[in-house]
Amino acid sequence: AVKRGTRFQVSAALREGRVTPTELCHRCLSLIKSTKFLNAYITVAEEAALKQAEESEKRYRRGQPLGVLDGIPIAVKDNFNTAGIETTCASNMLKGYISPYNATVVQKLLDQGAVLLGKTNLDEFAMGSGSTDGVFGPVRNPWSYSRQYKEKSAPKSHSEDEESNWVITGGSSGGSAAAVSSFTCFAALGSDTGGSTRNPAAHCGVVGLKPTYGLISRHGLIPLVNSMDVPGILTRCVDDAAVVLGSLAGHDPKDSTTIQDNFKPFELPSLTDVSKLSIGIPKEYHAPGLSSEILALWSKAANLFKNAGAKVIEVSLPHTCYSIVCYHVLCTAEVASNMARFDGLEYGHRSDMNKSTESMYAATRREGFNDVVRGRILSGNYFLLKENYENYFVKAQKVRRLIANDFVKVFGSGVDILLTPTTLSDAVPYMEFIKEDNRTRSAQDDILTQAANMAGLPAINVPTALSERGLPVGLQFIGRSFQEKQLLTVAKWFEKQVKFPMIQLEEVKRHDHDAFQHQKSASLS
Repeated sequence: AVKRGTRFQVSAALREGRVTPTELCHRCLSLIKSTKFLNAYITVAEEAALKQAEESEKRYRRGQPLGVLDGIPIAVKDNFNTAGIETTCASNMLKGYISPYNATVVQKLLDQGAVLLGKTNLDEFAMGSGSTDGVFGPVRNPWSYSRQYKEKSAPKSHSEDEESNWVITGGSSGGSAAAVSSFTCFAALGSDTGGSTRNPAAHCGVVGLKPTYGLISRHGLIPLVNSMDVPGILTRCVDDAAVVLGSLAGHDPKDSTTIQDNFKPFELPSLTDVSKLSIGIPKEYHAPGLSSEILALWSKAANLFKNAGAKVIEVSLPHTCYSIVCYHVLCTAEVASNMARFDGLEYGHRSDMNKSTESMYAATRREGFNDVVRGRILSGNYFLLKENYENYFVKAQKVRRLIANDFVKVFGSGVDILLTPTTLSDAVPYMEFIKEDNRTRSAQDDILTQAANMAGLPAINVPTALSERGLPVGLQFIGRSFQEKQLLTVAKWFEKQVKFPMIQLEEVKRHDHDAFQHQKSASLS
């Protein structure tokens, strides 16, 4: 349970004294070191984590744990502010920046006794769908080194071929997904603006939950798109996602967009009868580029519900075809506004250019941002120009309302849950992924996930099966606004039916001077 278990199993082991928080923390830190080649973490807070584990151990000895997360090792995406730990957003702009405060979600986890192991890797400022564009380098998918993938992938005769055969994690929360998938932590926080939690969850074979907009505080999450950003949750099972959600959800006086009502944490029931459920299959999600393998899996999942007695009906979300273009306009417009704060004056990188204030601004942003971020800023400012504002930004807002209304009509017709693919295909090799530019890739990879963000709805990726290449494939469930309990209950039932296989990491490779040295991992054998 400690080596490969879920949060639920490890919590039981901690309560019964079969393992101590310090032992658990040491094991996770050791595993982080032996899987360093994955590049999942930007910063590992070893000293602070061990101190938190020791405090947790004292509470367990007194019989006074703070809650179900006490002593549980977690990781946090590096776009959440953490007091005393560097927050970089994987950008030169924030290298060396240490926040004076914790994000609300981070503080809530610490208040529950969780042990923060470190900050995970991402695309720069969360702009991307591969976790390949950060200044600290790309994240490698743990499944690249699994027995399942190796047995299915063609044998390579040269080490260079093997080096280029690893697959991406998806993004932008790829570091968090890889951290959970490789057993280095039991839960991780991501952020989800257009699918950045669900996409890597699908590619890494873990559960990825995007809650309803406003259910969880965004205070301390460095913003990308304020009207769509949501802290995401990555775990190895649906029950664990529900527990973490219970610890994080609720009103925050520091975030005016959070719900005013108190949130009551819930325990997921074991659903046995699905005959009263109505599952909607949106026909527009049969999108161009959807692999025949995922299409077959989607149909199989629909039949699984149908054969169990649920009502499965085809539904229409007619404005889905406009959603990715609409998302691009709104996303870049808000990015342009949010990135204006990085000017070299108050915090972050500051250029040595001192000819004038304007030249210092320009040089700072040129040096601090990569091409992807600068490109989105330029696009956003173009859409916000006086002569373009009505034609682009206002029109996109109107289309967004139409997209949201599509969901309202479908759920109003009696549908409880929508079932869709999460991604168009399984994870692609890194060398293939980087052949296309960030914008093209993001448009392709977000097509099935970003509509839920524009409508503010809860959605979850559930790992479903392995592809013909031995890589994870997930399906997405989209629920009614603030109906997380129903969504997670259905996801738990589905998870139980599909019995997704555990990753078999037979060997751990250390990346040393661009060459891999093979060694057997004691902690994963």
